[in-house]
Amino acid sequence: MAVDEGVAPATKTGGSADGDGTVHRLKPNAIGLLGVVFMAVATAAPITAMTGNVPFMVSSGNGIGAPASYLVAMVVLAIFSVGFTSMAKHITSTGAFYGFISYGLGRTAGLASGLLATFAYVVFEPALIGIFSVFANTTLKDQTGLDVPWWAFAILMLAINATGTWFGVSVAEKLLVVLLGTEVTVLAAMAISVALHGGGPHGFTFGPVNPVNAFKGTSAGLGLFFAFWSWVGFESTAMYGEESRDPKKIIPKATMISVLGVGVFYVFVSWMAITGNGEAAAVKAASSANPLALFFDPTEHYVGHWAVVLMQWLMITGSLACGMAFHNCAARYMYALGREGVLPKLQNTVGRTHARHGSPHVAGLVQTVISAVLIAAFWIAGKDPYNALYVLLAILGTMAILVVQAVCSFAVLVYFRRNHPESRHWFRTFTAPLVGGIAMLGVVALLVSNMGAAAGTESGSLLLKATPWLVVLVAGTGVGYAQYLKRRSPERYALLGRTVLEETRER
Repeated sequence: MAVDEGVAPATKTGGSADGDGTVHRLKPNAIGLLGVVFMAVATAAPITAMTGNVPFMVSSGNGIGAPASYLVAMVVLAIFSVGFTSMAKHITSTGAFYGFISYGLGRTAGLASGLLATFAYVVFEPALIGIFSVFANTTLKDQTGLDVPWWAFAILMLAINATGTWFGVSVAEKLLVVLLGTEVTVLAAMAISVALHGGGPHGFTFGPVNPVNAFKGTSAGLGLFFAFWSWVGFESTAMYGEESRDPKKIIPKATMISVLGVGVFYVFVSWMAITGNGEAAAVKAASSANPLALFFDPTEHYVGHWAVVLMQWLMITGSLACGMAFHNCAARYMYALGREGVLPKLQNTVGRTHARHGSPHVAGLVQTVISAVLIAAFWIAGKDPYNALYVLLAILGTMAILVVQAVCSFAVLVYFRRNHPESRHWFRTFTAPLVGGIAMLGVVALLVSNMGAAAGTESGSLLLKATPWLVVLVAGTGVGYAQYLKRRSPERYALLGRTVLEETRER
């Protein structure tokens, strides 16, 4: 069917809860390859991953082996992505994991995974709003003397995210391109300057990139977990398929570019930060009262004070970009579940798109309200926006999304065994997803065994202790409700994870 690129029409699918089989669709052809890459990389938030995770990895994880952790994680995630992208060549759906797993392991597993993925992205946004508010508060106080309460910045970010989603993915893309470009540039400036000066005080040292060192240190498991944590969101490429040009080609390319491009960048920047300080000095800086000195000191020495000042502001915009990307992800998962009428009332609410902008505007508003409620709850409880709001919700969301990634790998195995024998391949559709799935389960185990250390001052928190059980509860709710639909409403059960558009249907 022909589609007008300027509007987002209602589109027929293979079967719908509506009488005429019509669902609203997102605006087609709204974003290209680079746009999808930027949206995915923004969820990884390079400057937040580097300045927030690397100092902790160096001080309490695998020490100078932090860059090697990123190297190991990149290889594992690249293997996972081989199977993920193989499936993306056949299925295009805003539901991403929800659609993939529904086709591979069935509708029940699909709904459980869809709810888990939605849950993860829903809690990621308030988590990033927490760290954004801290960065904004401290930077403004340090550089201007103004002490604006953190909740004021939280309200600002909520408003920006809601507005960006309302006007569609192309608007969010333009803003993210600017924000992401500046943060990557300042980190690259530091790393390249160190490299051009022949390394740090002791020259180039290759211990930080020796893979063996990824498994050494105070807590190698914690370091490896933080490395994987730094990529969370790269898989969001698939959910922009319906809005992209030629998704069968763009989504696989964008996914691999996101994994490998981000990986090379993480390894290089963290390596140069450690080299620029000197190995012993790097551990000392990361363990000090100001762990950001790990990045600020070499930036000051090799680039200039102006770059340190800029870096502080870009930590704010970087977390804003990340939170905005997660807001878009959460809204699209809600929309994907809503348009299929998982609950009938959702189809004409979160399952609708804006008549002009083709955006999941209602789902975006719902996500804004949920984020606001979660932020208010932490504020009323007197919890710290970084140690509690950011850390606890990030751990909760990460556990949920890692479980879904593992399940998706096994879905790829089953999908290609049952379908498309012409596409089956010993590595792409068997070995890679098998290894990727097992590796993802291993990362989940790393998270469970290191949750207390990762949570720091909130290690005794009730929410942290409840985290694994909340993940089980959400997944169990999906399984139970899918079985209920199978018995009581088989026509709605038949729709689960199956809404793909005529021009991008499973093939």
